[in-house]
Amino acid sequence: MPGVIKEPKDQIIVGDEVFVPFLTEEQIQKRTEELAKQISGEYGGTIPVFIGVLNGSFLFMSDLIRYVDIDCEIDFFKLSSYGDEKISSGNVKLLKELNCEVDGRDIIIVEDIVDSGLSIKYIEELFTKKNPNSVKVVSLLVKPNSLKYNIKIDYIGFDIPSKFVIGYGLDYAQKYRNLRSIYILSE
Repeated sequence: MPGVIKEPKDQIIVGDEVFVPFLTEEQIQKRTEELAKQISGEYGGTIPVFIGVLNGSFLFMSDLIRYVDIDCEIDFFKLSSYGDEKISSGNVKLLKELNCEVDGRDIIIVEDIVDSGLSIKYIEELFTKKNPNSVKVVSLLVKPNSLKYNIKIDYIGFDIPSKFVIGYGLDYAQKYRNLRSIYILSE
């Protein structure tokens, strides 16, 4: 008999910090489907390349791709700017390059969360050398009050407060990615 997932939880305690429910699995799936329909409508007749930013985007990208109803390809970047901390180090390292050719292609960057915008700025700079036809960004979560760079997010799932969140791919020291809902740090 398969195990039972007991979610959503009333709270998740990490050390002395308490995380409380913020976005349910149902809310996330509904918004992901809406974003996929919008993207499908705009990219009909093309074959865009969805490029996920690992590790956090893998769940969101997986669900997004399943809702998209156009032909597409996928690839992944792996960047590091957080390590095991709750705030960005301010430095981005490219840990995994793309495997696909992007010259002349329509690119959709898939992020789990945009906080300061540093990773997106870094990716934009990388693509200035690669000559894609277009580059757009979809992010499940955006912290508009935390943005430090002038970047454009073309498709936004949810604007959220400038608080730390975990679950649905978002981690705390590489843990809690497997939660189906998103939890936010309580005050």
